[in-house]
Amino acid sequence: MAKYVSQGVCVLVVSCTGGERGDVLNAAAQADVDALGLAEVRRREMAAAAAILGVNHVWLGYQDSGYPQGDPLPPLPTDCFAVVDLAESARSLARHIRAFRPQVLTTYDEIGGYPHPDHVRCHQVSMAAVDLAADANWIDVSEPWAVSKVYYNHQFTKTRVTALHLAMIDADLESPYQDWIAGWADRPDNSVRITTKVPVSEFFAVRDRALLAHRTQIDPDGQWFAVPLELQCRVWPTEDFELARSLVETSLPEDDLFAGLR
Repeated sequence: MAKYVSQGVCVLVVSCTGGERGDVLNAAAQADVDALGLAEVRRREMAAAAAILGVNHVWLGYQDSGYPQGDPLPPLPTDCFAVVDLAESARSLARHIRAFRPQVLTTYDEIGGYPHPDHVRCHQVSMAAVDLAADANWIDVSEPWAVSKVYYNHQFTKTRVTALHLAMIDADLESPYQDWIAGWADRPDNSVRITTKVPVSEFFAVRDRALLAHRTQIDPDGQWFAVPLELQCRVWPTEDFELARSLVETSLPEDDLFAGLR
């Protein structure tokens, strides 16, 4: 996002939920949460991150579903994003698509990157909203708009994590990915789905500052910052995507989300 903002592209981030049922993963942020509540703190964190990246931001307004754990899994809260009628939430996002008129939209894949119910629902809502926004038969306050290209995010593929893990070991550093690698022994590698690798290493520092703005979710001494920036830039200098839909001609593989639109 920071790369495209630097090129003059107008970027809009839509947050489907407010993260109200999330955990505080950084003890240093607990005092703010105690004083203001998690929902308000996360609103402020998102505003800070958006300012660092230079993007626009809107809230879709749905309640966080939380991440159900246990056996059997507990039911989801009755008021949460993952159980709201798909048609309703798709209309909410489609209105933003028609108003903003994006050429490109990125979202989660069908398993949500990992199976958080809100990530999976975000994928479903995104795809339904893209269709609805383009549908001339749907009468709303804005004119129909067809998104030219839709991408799925694939930032944490098995291939990428393994490459960084091995590079840390080669550098005689403790890898933060040891448990990930062990847990992925039988997991298929979704890197085979990647169609588009965007070079962005010069913006990794900006990315990290925006990530650190989410204080309740990111421990600055945790695994997200264990890999030196220089090593990341050298070993894996791209962010990776899968072209899921396109209304324009393009040649694969790509190195630009706007390939075919320039």
